[in-house]
Amino acid sequence: MRTTITFENDVAALIEALRREQGIGLSDAVNRLIRSGAAHPAARRTYRHRSAPIGLKVDVTDIGAVLELLDDA
Repeated sequence: MRTTITFENDVAALIEALRREQGIGLSDAVNRLIRSGAAHPAARRTYRHRSAPIGLKVDVTDIGAVLELLDDA
């Protein structure tokens, strides 16, 4: 399959380094890098929610009380 791809500079440098190191063509280098990345996908980070006290003077868990306070202001 033929297609046109634009590589970012850092990716082009990786491809060129692999070509020189292994004495292979552009297509072989690109295919090897893609296979390598597909075989070792990046680990997913676990989401961790962090909270911190911000000094609220109202209990925001009671929405009705907060709305009344805002209406009074």
